[in-house]
Amino acid sequence: MKKLLAVMLSVIMVFSFAACAGKSVNNEGESQTEETTTIRIGAMAGPTAMGMVKLRKDSENGNTKNTYAFEDFAIDASAFVTPLATGEIDIAAVPSNLAANIYNKTEGKVQVVAVNTLGVLNLVERGNTVNSISDLKGKTIYATGMGAVPEYTIRYILSGNGLDADKDVDIVWCSDTTEALSKLKSEDGAIAVLPQPFVTAASAQISGLRVVMDLNEAWEKINNNSKIVTGVIVVRKEFAEKYPEQLKKFIDEYNESVAYTSSNIDETAQLIAEYGIVASEAIAKKALPKCHIVCYINNNMRSALEGFLQVLYDQNPKSVGGSMPKDDFYYEY
Repeated sequence: MKKLLAVMLSVIMVFSFAACAGKSVNNEGESQTEETTTIRIGAMAGPTAMGMVKLRKDSENGNTKNTYAFEDFAIDASAFVTPLATGEIDIAAVPSNLAANIYNKTEGKVQVVAVNTLGVLNLVERGNTVNSISDLKGKTIYATGMGAVPEYTIRYILSGNGLDADKDVDIVWCSDTTEALSKLKSEDGAIAVLPQPFVTAASAQISGLRVVMDLNEAWEKINNNSKIVTGVIVVRKEFAEKYPEQLKKFIDEYNESVAYTSSNIDETAQLIAEYGIVASEAIAKKALPKCHIVCYINNNMRSALEGFLQVLYDQNPKSVGGSMPKDDFYYEY
């Protein structure tokens, strides 16, 4: 009889533990089940959205653990500032410095959960005179992104190679990539610093245009403690605190989406074109491996991003919103 009672108590304990496994505990010690919610997601069109296309398609097909509602991919990254601040969207893929700006503007109401895109800038030449950064001395360089991340990145790399951006080279800032393309088409020997996937598209139109260097390589030669970080994924802090388990599932599903992106180029290129991120599937297929789509979380995320933001801040504090983000900017789980 005693043995039977012991067995019954053991079974009751096992089922009691299983019943609590899907619950969290509040400050009063009471168990609570996390309420299921629809996660509203936005992303800026371009490389920052590429790692998300498989997740979006899976969501549309009902093949995700969470429930997602994707906004149309936006051309203007600033479109996410107000929706994140007001709670209209929960998660967004945005430029890294914009994340810092939103953090400062909202007094810490957003957190970074992942680095999702490394550097996308390439040094290109319609000729064969440049093979290193030092070869740029005395040259004219066409570029886009004056007063933004591209300018600060270019200046930092030039300085790290002993060149003064205001004295040793002539940087001509184009209003957009269309203007830069016209310069490359019209001038033999033209040199430019431009982003992927635009460089891939331009190479298809301009005979003799070659990629001299991926600027990620140039950065790492002078700063191996951080990386060029083009894009990150941010979450509203309130959402992260209220729905931690669903946020973890999102991070896991996003990581799986990025892994798919890396190993299934053809299928991903088709999705990228389908969602209008790149004009054609052929361009997307060629450009995708050069866009450095990643999913860095926790310590890897912070070590890559914090040093990059510091470089921007040192050149212009306003580029990151006036001050460096504090520890709570970096979400850990």
